[in-house]
Amino acid sequence: MEPLRIGLVGVGMMGREHIRNIKLFPDAKITAICDPVAEQRELTRQTIGEPVAEFDSVERLVADGKLDAVLVVSPNHTHRRVLEPLFETNWAILCEKPLCTTVEDARWAAEKAARRRAVFWTGMEYRFMPPVGEFLNDLERGDIGRLRMLTIREHRFPFLKKVGDWNRFSRNTGGTMVEKCCHFFDMMRLIVKSQPVKVYCSGAMDVNHKDERYNGDTPDIIDNAFAVVDFENGVRAMLDLCMFAEGAEEQEAITAVGDKARLDVFIPSGEIVLSPRVPLGAPKQTKRRHVPVDQTVLDAGTHHGSTYYQMEAFLAAVRKKSPVIVTAEDGLRAVAMGAAAERSARENRVVSLSEFGL
Repeated sequence: MEPLRIGLVGVGMMGREHIRNIKLFPDAKITAICDPVAEQRELTRQTIGEPVAEFDSVERLVADGKLDAVLVVSPNHTHRRVLEPLFETNWAILCEKPLCTTVEDARWAAEKAARRRAVFWTGMEYRFMPPVGEFLNDLERGDIGRLRMLTIREHRFPFLKKVGDWNRFSRNTGGTMVEKCCHFFDMMRLIVKSQPVKVYCSGAMDVNHKDERYNGDTPDIIDNAFAVVDFENGVRAMLDLCMFAEGAEEQEAITAVGDKARLDVFIPSGEIVLSPRVPLGAPKQTKRRHVPVDQTVLDAGTHHGSTYYQMEAFLAAVRKKSPVIVTAEDGLRAVAMGAAAERSARENRVVSLSEFGL
């Protein structure tokens, strides 16, 4: 079997993580990189360890035409501009989250993706963390009974420095609730199995980046928030985000509570805890287990193995061995939820998804 020829548009920190993971697959090979910044291409050349075709624009990459699939890992605000020429190819496309920075652009991308025959995949790594996958299996099995409440918590470090400091400004990222949190809004839809109706978000920039200036501009990205989402089926979900909690032992936790039990998963420990309901005063019946992740996979990235396992699923879809798991429509819905949360936080009101035509 000939290796799939993979190209990358955008070879910053996340682009190089994808490269390290692709190198673990014998049936895929990085054959082209595209980035306007020469220094980034040089760093990427070192990561790949062998010569590849290099381009400073996506138009030149498309004109070369020698790919089977392409990963879009460029800054958020470039996604629409990058996707426009890529949609004219027959290449499989994996576009990193968020699909686009606005609902309008994300809707455009979803409509274009729906009309093409080649694979289009929205990158949502958190679905593919092995402990989260086991957590989802437990929910499917009915371990908690009927789901009534869902909580996702991320307590982590501030945003890292990126090329040109693009991620310090909502005009480039879509806002923290789009840029960072679309992952978690995607998880909410996946778990709740329903569409969101309305969002209330209380958030602000209280600690991080307040003393930073870039060409006289002050960053404006939310660094902590609570966001509550009501779904059509009556389930409520909440996101608890704090990006000045570097000392937290568990960076992420997902808690699902049903009428029979509560289920938790913790990252990075990989622990899953089932807590069945018991009569008041009766002994607890808590069950714990650990979900391991292969060390080689862990070493290839910073997303608890999910970059590797998502790539495995994407490559299988490209070879028509399995369906696309995360569609452009999923990407659109996640962006819309994030945009609703951003609007809610800034306007101090409940925001309906109908305001975005969804």
